[in-house]
Amino acid sequence: MSETNTYDLIVIGTGVAATTAAWKCRSAGWSVAIIDSRPFGGTCALRGCDPKKVLVGAAEVIDLNRRMNGRGVIDTNEVKINWQDLMRFKRSFTDPVPKEREQQFSKAGLVSYHGRARFIGEKRLKLDDNHTLNGGHILLATGAQPARLNIPGEENMIKSDRFLELPELPSKIVFVGGGYISFEFAHIAVRAGANVTILHSGSRLLNNFEPYLVDMLLQRTCELGISVHLETKVESIESIKVHNSNKIRFVVHATNTSKNEKFTTDADMVVHGAGRAPELDDLDLATAGVQSEKIRGVKVNEYLQSVSNPAVYAAGDAAASGGLPLTPVAEYEGEIVAANLIGGNHVKPNYEGIPSAVFTIPSLASVGLQEDAATRKGLHFRIKKADTAAWYSSRRIGEKYSGFKVLIEEDTDRILGAHLLGPHAEEVINIFSIAIRLGIKAADLKQTIISYPTNSSDISYML
Repeated sequence: MSETNTYDLIVIGTGVAATTAAWKCRSAGWSVAIIDSRPFGGTCALRGCDPKKVLVGAAEVIDLNRRMNGRGVIDTNEVKINWQDLMRFKRSFTDPVPKEREQQFSKAGLVSYHGRARFIGEKRLKLDDNHTLNGGHILLATGAQPARLNIPGEENMIKSDRFLELPELPSKIVFVGGGYISFEFAHIAVRAGANVTILHSGSRLLNNFEPYLVDMLLQRTCELGISVHLETKVESIESIKVHNSNKIRFVVHATNTSKNEKFTTDADMVVHGAGRAPELDDLDLATAGVQSEKIRGVKVNEYLQSVSNPAVYAAGDAAASGGLPLTPVAEYEGEIVAANLIGGNHVKPNYEGIPSAVFTIPSLASVGLQEDAATRKGLHFRIKKADTAAWYSSRRIGEKYSGFKVLIEEDTDRILGAHLLGPHAEEVINIFSIAIRLGIKAADLKQTIISYPTNSSDISYML
């Protein structure tokens, strides 16, 4: 029998965008329902950033041990990753999250539902257990999922969340796509002993990062033994049962588009790392009159409100907001949505100076404009860049691949962009982010006294 309940706000999703908005609206006295078809917690806590960084930490230990061999460290017994133990350690972070999150919801007075929801009206949802929910407002914060590639054998690829759950690491892995997911997982897998290949359809890797530093990272990646193939479009993925065994192997058929040559490689596992798309397909947005874009998500105005249904808002990876698909941005957008729901539309997001990072080893980080983008805008700027492998902060830990590129506007002395590769780049970039977001001039940042010797103390030499 169907049951109908009405709430001031219904939130679909339990990641950071969803929970931030839900808690703030509940604190303002709203009745709030929150829905998720997966275990509560969202991508970052369960299937993304947090568990990934646990694995990266293990890979960093392996890499530092190898780099310091002959630099005061004697490698008598090689340090290795025990994948099963690492997975158990990872689960100590992820396993408690769903129960803890649901308890937090209950304590805050949120009503939680497990299941898939779809629109049956502009403000009306139906769950797969036949519950019907009416909402004064509805927030779509469903996150993203791997984009469909529409190739034969696509079902033979595993998604990134399954990689983070592997009971054993396969011997030979092919990653499809040359974005941050493929690079991060490839750097983990190769240091855990796997044979790794990356197939990328474009001519440029990691498009959102400065090519000067991406090229350095590519050199390091190849030096690790990772085989990287550019301009290689995957055409199909074939599964083959191993003779006299229950095992399945895969053959990836591809084409090098620049040479028009066929390329084939086999693997124990093929991992999807070729982009993500908003997870909105089964919501039946058309019934609610909610317009969306296949790649970017729900079309929203400057207040993160649906342009076609004023009762609906969207945040995080589900929204075509112009913000980067990052966890801190999703949380920020959840705050924006809550403020506009509670007080009426009056707050607009500001995406200036938001940093992003690729957690390879070494890490790659970026904030602000790349050189090409600044040139297209007609800005007049000077560039400071260098290979910093010989600098103290890199040399003391044997890191041969590090560098930076900083763009500074000539007339205003404001920092337009900062791009880093090297130890703790993901931390140092935050100082540049603060400078860009708050308008701190390069000369003022250069005069800041920073703890030494640290990686951040290198900043004065980058300006």
